[in-house]
Amino acid sequence: MYFIKNPSLLKKFYPSLIWDVQTKDKVLYLTFDDGPIPEVTPFVLNTLEKYKAKATFFCIGDNVRKHPDIYKMVIDAGHQVGNHTFNHLNGWKTNTVLYMQNILKCDELTGTHYFRPPYGRISPSQISAFKTEYPNGKIIMWDVLSGDFDKDIDAEKCYQNVIKSAEPGSIIVFHDSLKAYPRLCAALPRALEYWTKQGYRFETIM
Repeated sequence: MYFIKNPSLLKKFYPSLIWDVQTKDKVLYLTFDDGPIPEVTPFVLNTLEKYKAKATFFCIGDNVRKHPDIYKMVIDAGHQVGNHTFNHLNGWKTNTVLYMQNILKCDELTGTHYFRPPYGRISPSQISAFKTEYPNGKIIMWDVLSGDFDKDIDAEKCYQNVIKSAEPGSIIVFHDSLKAYPRLCAALPRALEYWTKQGYRFETIM
């Protein structure tokens, strides 16, 4: 089970994490998790370029290591990158010392103080350890989850998830992964076209 639109109670429970951006402007913050990979990330980059959209890519360190050329494409296109651990670790199943070591290993390749916990699972002790290591760092969660990773839904459902739930300042999660691609490849262009016609612009999380 997962929430398409994160409930306000959850956001209040973890106020130190960033769930959305408070604004009345028609701006959305698209994010992509789990890349970079050659089979999907270039498609995402090309689609974003068509709509003059900027996004934030939360990268797995091991994928950056394996595909430095694709990672460079993300940087060269003017997008922002974030740390998504080196091995896509579940914080609830990993002790804090090992979790931080994995974040730091990814940081050696990405050099970013933006972090998103895989699966959105991070413990209070891990939050504290991250903030100790990165006093100016930011843990970026999300407001809207596309569900593109879910093999039990189709591309139409994924598209409806995001257009019905997004609002000014929403941080929206897609995935540049093989698992998500069957839904992402159809839903992302349609969503960008819809939002563009609604007058939205797309920016990185600053």
